Amino acid sequence: MPQALTGRLLGEGLVVAVLLAWFVLGRGLPEFILPGPLAVARRLLDLFVTPEFLWHVATSTWRVLVSIMAALLIGGGLAFLAWGVPWLDGVVDERIKPVLNSFPSIGWAILAAIWFDPGHFGVIFVEVAILIPFCLINIAEGLRNIDRELMEMGRSFTRHRARILFRITLPLLVPYGLSAARIAYGIAWKIALVAELLGAPSGLGYLMLRAQTAADNTTFLATCFAIVLLFVAGERLVIVPLERRFARR
Repeated sequence: MPQALTGRLLGEGLVVAVLLAWFVLGRGLPEFILPGPLAVARRLLDLFVTPEFLWHVATSTWRVLVSIMAALLIGGGLAFLAWGVPWLDGVVDERIKPVLNSFPSIGWAILAAIWFDPGHFGVIFVEVAILIPFCLINIAEGLRNIDRELMEMGRSFTRHRARILFRITLPLLVPYGLSAARIAYGIAWKIALVAELLGAPSGLGYLMLRAQTAADNTTFLATCFAIVLLFVAGERLVIVPLERRFARR
């Protein structure tokens, strides 16, 4: 308990120290370079009661969620393909995964800006392309570590592959899927902003670009902190409860 309390106090103290340093620096610099924390906090509160901002929040959130689901399906599908068809393991593990894992994020964003009209599809394409290897690696690791004896026991009761898949294999992979979703959720927000900066007429990335063009650094920083709040809320209210629920099983 003392160690946990000490860690908590150190963490909170660090936040206070950063805010104080920010306040002192902000007083000596113009607002278009570094606005103070109070100005950013007021703008942040204003944003969350502005219908236009809430619409951009909903747009970015929708893109992030769709991208995570698509990446889990495609990455999981590739992992199952390599696991279920042994001769394809080399293709997925040694050809597809290295390319997707090493291809530059900005490269996908630029290609999407060239290939597609500005809008939802281009942003989702970029997010899915970057998230697939994270989902593939996590789910493939889960398939490698699956309990073989439990699988054999399932086959001794039934030869129906679909029943084994839904009753044994997928439940065993839930922790790995949630781990992939947690990683993808954090990365997806960062990718969404880059993709929206380069090729979208809506979303939080578009708002940041508009604020930067107008030299409105207060709105720019407020939007950044809004994204932090959205990420923390999604993680604490959705992902963590799901992990706890399945950890008890």
